[in-house]
Amino acid sequence: MKWEPDVPRWKQVYGVLRERILDGTYAPAEQLPSVVAICGEFGISQMTARRVLTELRKEGLAEMQPGIGTFVTELPQPPAEKS
Repeated sequence: MKWEPDVPRWKQVYGVLRERILDGTYAPAEQLPSVVAICGEFGISQMTARRVLTELRKEGLAEMQPGIGTFVTELPQPPAEKS
């Protein structure tokens, strides 16, 4: 990954994982990568990887199941257009 120098790394990784959730790469109820896996993929510290997962939970895109991992939540669907 090419890092943007003026943007904190956690925000950049958060953006990548957020996009993967929204585009369906990680489906609802699917387990997200662990802190260690995120560190390995992006070359960041465990503290930074934890921050990414915390921010995804704050946004409501993920939920933690203690002792198991972090999972994608059911994404709200846009209301159907009435004809």
